[in-house]
Amino acid sequence: MNIKLTALSFLIVLLTTSYSSFSQNKTNESAEVKRIISKKRSFNSTYGFGYRIQLYNGNEQTARKFMARFKVEFPGIFSKLVYNAPEWKVQVGNYKTKLEADKDLIKFQKKFSGIIVIPMGK
Repeated sequence: MNIKLTALSFLIVLLTTSYSSFSQNKTNESAEVKRIISKKRSFNSTYGFGYRIQLYNGNEQTARKFMARFKVEFPGIFSKLVYNAPEWKVQVGNYKTKLEADKDLIKFQKKFSGIIVIPMGK
């Protein structure tokens, strides 16, 4: 009796697993999914992808101070000083999604005010 119950349980698990994998493959082939993927690729080629957090936008001396302070407060997190005439920007992090950037934004806002999440572009 115990062997029959074990065999039946195994068979049910096997059938359930194979059905769910088959249905997922069928879904990925739909025209709607292909259209959404194409739209996402078009968006990325136009606007780029990824996000950074901008701590400061202004003169060079203050930007360097912000960057130094950030490196002390959060060692090990990527930081970059960007010059777009006539302003200097301090940008930190490399995030694939805005959600990831927003999580760190909350953490950084405890030490820095007025910071924003920006898309990286192409």
